[in-house]
Amino acid sequence: MKQDLYTYILGIADNNLILGQRLGELCGHGPSLETDIACTNISLDLLGQVRSYYQYAAQLNERLTSEDQIAFMRTEREYLNVLLVEQPNTNFAYTIARQFLYDIFHKLFIQNLQNSTDQTLVAIANKAIKEVSYHQRFSSDWIVRLGDGTDESHEKIQTAIDDLWTYTNELFQLTPNDEQMIKAGKGVNTALFKDTYYAQINSILNEATLATPQSKWFQKGGKEGIHTEHMGYILSDLQYMQRTYPNMEW
Repeated sequence: MKQDLYTYILGIADNNLILGQRLGELCGHGPSLETDIACTNISLDLLGQVRSYYQYAAQLNERLTSEDQIAFMRTEREYLNVLLVEQPNTNFAYTIARQFLYDIFHKLFIQNLQNSTDQTLVAIANKAIKEVSYHQRFSSDWIVRLGDGTDESHEKIQTAIDDLWTYTNELFQLTPNDEQMIKAGKGVNTALFKDTYYAQINSILNEATLATPQSKWFQKGGKEGIHTEHMGYILSDLQYMQRTYPNMEW
């Protein structure tokens, strides 16, 4: 059971780690100072949540016994994040679209995680709910600003939404480990709020004068450790110091 819970925690936390890393790439490169700081703060929020998850996971694993080892010393196939969060910062529209599509899911997930029978996960969720609520407001507001802005901003954010849409269904894919944790009362059955997710997405896109993509073709694989070509580059940056100087401490 410990290993099953460990794997489940990775399935939650790795999303935040990789998305936080992606947002961290923008530090000093945002379109404005205010937006740059906001994206950096969201990255820090996500990484703070990651630390709580990994500290708990480290208590359950015999090989990786610290949060740093879990974060930095795994191979690519051992990361269980969804494909959406590893997509690159092509431009600001892609950054916001990726954040928006994840934030709507993340808030719904955290709200449901508060009902887990695992009190440590409940405590993490209770602490994170205010942060993820802000993240959703931030990205949703930007979707509306860009969609209902200039012709150029409308076109760019629509293109980003269309391109990233193919990764949204994986958020609701239940792995055998997910199903086991749901039966144990610890996990979240994401299928229960799938319709709510897409309804909220559609409502905000309508407000932004954007079209909701109609494609039914979706990508998956990340939750089984099969990632896109972008993941290796992310890990080469993320893991460089620990791989070069093993067991380094500040």
